[in-house]
Amino acid sequence: MKSNQKLTVLFWHRKSKADNKGLAPIFCRISIDGFNVEFSIGKKVSFEHWDPSSKRVISGIQAKQINKRISEISTDLDRHFAMLQLQHAYVTPMMVRNVFYGLPADHKKGNPKQIRTVSCNLLQLTEKYIADFQTMVTKGLRSAQTLRQWRATYNKIQEFVQHEYRNMDIEIKEIEYSFASRFYRYLTIERERVIGEAAAKKQIKNTKQILTLAESEGYIEKNPIQRFRCGGDDTDILPLEFEQVRSIWEKEICLKRLEEVRDVFVFQCFTGFAFQDVYALNVKHILNIGLKQESWIIKERGKTGVPEMVPVMPIVEEIIEKYKNHPCRTVLGRLLPVNSNARYNGYLKELAVLCGLDRELNTHLARHTFADMMLNVMGFSLEEVSKMLGHRSIRTTQRYAKVKKNKISNTWENVREKIFTPEGKLRTIS
Repeated sequence: MKSNQKLTVLFWHRKSKADNKGLAPIFCRISIDGFNVEFSIGKKVSFEHWDPSSKRVISGIQAKQINKRISEISTDLDRHFAMLQLQHAYVTPMMVRNVFYGLPADHKKGNPKQIRTVSCNLLQLTEKYIADFQTMVTKGLRSAQTLRQWRATYNKIQEFVQHEYRNMDIEIKEIEYSFASRFYRYLTIERERVIGEAAAKKQIKNTKQILTLAESEGYIEKNPIQRFRCGGDDTDILPLEFEQVRSIWEKEICLKRLEEVRDVFVFQCFTGFAFQDVYALNVKHILNIGLKQESWIIKERGKTGVPEMVPVMPIVEEIIEKYKNHPCRTVLGRLLPVNSNARYNGYLKELAVLCGLDRELNTHLARHTFADMMLNVMGFSLEEVSKMLGHRSIRTTQRYAKVKKNKISNTWENVREKIFTPEGKLRTIS
């Protein structure tokens, strides 16, 4: 034991890490013999609530709770330092931090994680996540449609746990890697009403997200199903050909409900708006911009909050004009007569039969068709299509739109005339 070693614990407010609400994290610095290590205590406060001299929170709703936590950390670090001095000839700040997080003193790999002694169940944590998501939906930060998907995930996890474990819930620490593969098998083979591969993998992907939350909250050291491949979102969806979209648009339909569904579907094919976004459209989303005052539809996506903007093409303008006196606009204030998602997709199946198509139609197919037509028929670049679809990453757009041979052929024709003479010689490019 080195008796003259001294431990210094300092709490400070890292203003440089402040979020958009002005809340910055509180850090703890452990110093021994001129060496130090830092970690966040997991609490945030605003600038005006932190007292630099006392190193404490002076006001605010959580002031008492945070100050108590600071005192507890300080006491725990002193205790761990004293114990380490009895066991080791020399104690470093990293050793103190490791033991504080419940790890071996000589642990070196990665950031240490403190594993909670309190257990947590899978459905219990999923309920908490959904409750937090509900709050974000209320504040307009998340989509109500996504919330419904999370509730569906909860129900399917509950079904599987009761089927596989004969229990109402399962402790997260008991979950192993095989949980994902067994859950997938249950959803696609063993369940009374099986679901498709992509849908099943989406449920497992959501479950993986819950277990990642459990890892970050300290209930488990590592997500047990992290390595399970969830490729459901990568499944290629074959878009409609341009001629198929035109045949749908030109089809004479006697039933008003199917005519309205057809119009909305074609509108989606030429704007790329997802169901929840086309449902929420109103005339305020149509803006005239630029010197020529061209009409554009601009709206933030309900799913991600990313703006998507598309020019109002003649066919879109015709559909908008068609419903200017419809009750959907005069009474409800919506741009188009959009049914509920379930009814809309149900009517689309009827429409596919009526138009003689050999495949089913659905709302998301229209979005894929839009991407394909913009890229391969109308000649927009992948970056421009990505912007119109409101994607955060162009990698997402690449799953929606694949470059076809005819586009490469057309580009080659343009390039050939620009680069080569009719005799095949290289031109001089200025």
